[in-house]
Order: sequence, then C-alpha cells, then structure tokens
Amino acid sequence: MNEKILVIDDEPDIRNLVKEILDDEGYIVKTSKDAGEAIEIRNSFKPDLVLLDIWMPEMDGIALLKQWEQHDQLNLPIIMMSGHGTVETAVEAIKLGAYDFVEKPLSLAKLLLTVRHGLEKVRLQTENIRLRHQQGYIELPIGESPVMHQIYSHMDRIANHDTPILITGEPGTEKETFARYVYKNGKRATGPFISVNISALSSDNALEALYGSEIDGGIHKGLIENADQGILFLKDIADLELPIQARLQDTLENNVIIRIGGKQAVSINVRFIFASSQNLDMLVKQGSFRDDLYYQLNILPLKIPALREHRNDIPVLMDFFIDHFAEDQGLPRRKFTNAASNYLRSYDWPGNIRELKNLVQRLLILGTKETIDIEELQFTLGAQPIRVVDKDYNANFELPLRQAREQFEKSYLEYKLERANGSVSKVAADVGMERTHLYRKLKSLGIEINPD
Repeated sequence: MNEKILVIDDEPDIRNLVKEILDDEGYIVKTSKDAGEAIEIRNSFKPDLVLLDIWMPEMDGIALLKQWEQHDQLNLPIIMMSGHGTVETAVEAIKLGAYDFVEKPLSLAKLLLTVRHGLEKVRLQTENIRLRHQQGYIELPIGESPVMHQIYSHMDRIANHDTPILITGEPGTEKETFARYVYKNGKRATGPFISVNISALSSDNALEALYGSEIDGGIHKGLIENADQGILFLKDIADLELPIQARLQDTLENNVIIRIGGKQAVSINVRFIFASSQNLDMLVKQGSFRDDLYYQLNILPLKIPALREHRNDIPVLMDFFIDHFAEDQGLPRRKFTNAASNYLRSYDWPGNIRELKNLVQRLLILGTKETIDIEELQFTLGAQPIRVVDKDYNANFELPLRQAREQFEKSYLEYKLERANGSVSKVAADVGMERTHLYRKLKSLGIEINPD
C-alpha cells in the first residue's frame, strides 16, 4: 500500500523538488502553496504524513499547526521544515504536537529518513488498532462437513475483491468470524477491521457515528473513515433507519461521504461487509428496508448454515473450544463420554455455535469430574432427562439370539425416532448409520416412518 504525503511550502522550487524525490520513493504526493489550499487538500486527500513549512504568507505553519491541534487533527505525523534561525520555532512546533522537523537547505537523506520514521509510527498505530479490534476473536476450525468446506472455498475466492458482502444466518452462527476470515485472507489484511453493531447505536447518533462531523471548524471522523484501507463490518444491518439506509446506498455507489455539517465530499477506500439474522428480502417487501440498498449489498451473499445443518462438525468444534478455553483461560481439559458426544450431535442447538461455545465454557468452569456424561449435559442445558431404558421394552432371554436382537433394535430405534421427533436424518447421525441403510433397517423391523 503506497502511503500518501502532503507537502506544504510557498516556494515552488522546494515543493517540486520534494515531490520529485518522494515520487521516486514510491509515495503518492500532493503539494500545496499555502495553508488555505492545504486545508482543502487534506480533507479530500487524507494524507498519511504532512511536510509543513514554517514561514508562509497569510497563515504560517505554526498557526496552521495550532488550528489543527484545536480541532483535534494532529492524528498523523507532521514534519516541520524550518530555515536558518527558526530552529527554536521548530522545537516549539514539536511541543504543539508536530512529529519532527528538518532544516533547510534540506538534506535529502535526512528528509527521507524522517519521513520513513514518521510513516513507521503510523503503521504501528494502525497495527495496534487492528489488534485491539481483534481481541476476543476466535478463529474457528473449518470442520469436516462438505457444506463448511464449500463456504470457506467461496470466501477464498471473494476475499481479494472490494465488492460488499452480505452474511446471513441464524443468531449464534458467529457471522463475524467469517467476516474476519475474509479480512485476514484478503488484500486489506494490513488495514483496520472495524466491527459495529448497528443495534447498539442510538437513533440520535447513528448517522454521526458512521459519517463523522464538521462542527465549529472541527473535523471528527466517523467509523467509515476510520476503516479507510480496511474493512467495516456492520452487524444487524436491518436495524439501520431508512434515512441512513439511503445515505449508505449512495456511499456504496459513489465511494464518497459527506460529514455531518460538511459540504465537501470525501473519497473513501473501504470494503463493507454486512450481517443480518433477519430475512431482508421480506423486509424489503414490507417496506422497512430499501430495495436499492438491498440489491447493492447483496451482490456477494454468504449464507452461514445453522449448526444442526452440519452436525458432523460438532465434535471438531467441541474439541476446539475445550483446547481454546484450556489455553486461553487456564480451565481444566475434560472429556465427553461417547454417549454425551452422541447426545451433542443429536441436540438441535437453537443458539448454534455460540451456544456450543458457551456450553463448553460452563462445563469446564463448573465441572468437578474428568469426564462429562449425559446427565451433566442435560442439567447444564436444562433438558429433560434421557430415558435410558424404554418402558415398552422387556428383555426375553428365552428368544433365539436373532429375534432378541431384532426386538432390541426395534425398541432402540423407535426410542431414537421419538427423541428426534421422527427425523430419520437425525437418527442416522445419532446412531452412526447411512440414511439409506437406516431406512431399510426401519422397514425390515416394521417401524412406520415419515420421510424427511
């Protein structure tokens, strides 16, 4: 990523020389001859670093620096360029918030070294912001199910594009982990990842929080600008009010924003990822979500399946969360009995992956035994106790082995079907049989079934 530098100096020869040198180093450079022009260029160009001359007509560099300081705009390195006899002034500028200064006549080696150090500071600050936003993020395993392998393959294909992504799925499917996977494996991985829950923004400040403001001469960047060169992840997008939806649609279409109270459009370079647990298509039909915004953000849809739709991944996720909490929180590792593992695979998981993660954490915190059995699972989940022996099954030890086995299998599978509300697919996953084989077995035992 090429850093952007703004050079402010009233002497054309110096402006052109510095620009030529920085151009050769691969930087993106713009120049300004005075403070007034510099203010306009900075707002639209959004430089990563500023080279600012001290002596200029009308408003000098110190006055401009003070204005930026008053408006809380010293959020980037500003290197002062000072002539002979102005070193004391340059030192004063550093006290005001400037990053460093270089003396005129300029030493090109010193100039480039100071610029590199200033930009390195920017990179470190950006990385710290990125790491702060990653706190609490757990990178889930891909799992073993074909459906999850297909989703990750799809994300790999779209990671390097700039087109918006819409992630949908039931609550608890951990949609943010998939957004972060796209971020980590795409070209914006060195930029910020900012995650925002729309439902957490009040209706009074949502617009300003997203777009920033220009009030009394002060510029306050919003979440969209702060995500520049990176990704802005907007959760619960269905909760966004209609007037803000219209503004967001214009932002997606034109890649510009206008701050609240501002007049000048500011270009942005942000990839948007949206998430929703609601049916946006239905909301569009009801008139509570704009159709033009829906079509704009739904170019690359990504639907995350419910956990019950990829049950084969439950053991992998279960072991993953045990290892995670043991390493991250120092909790004791515990093992599930085979019966408990089978119970987890047959459970419907209304809270999806988040429910599984929370369950494992509770079991590791509250458990006192090395193993986790069905009774402990049911107590923790608040489920009804399992009927270990079916009341309708009476063992007859006088029967031949084959008939006794068939009698047991019939009672066993009828019990499993009852627990699974008649779902043959769930029973097949629970008992470890292919569904077609299970159908044949049920038919041979005279068990009536309703096809899934």
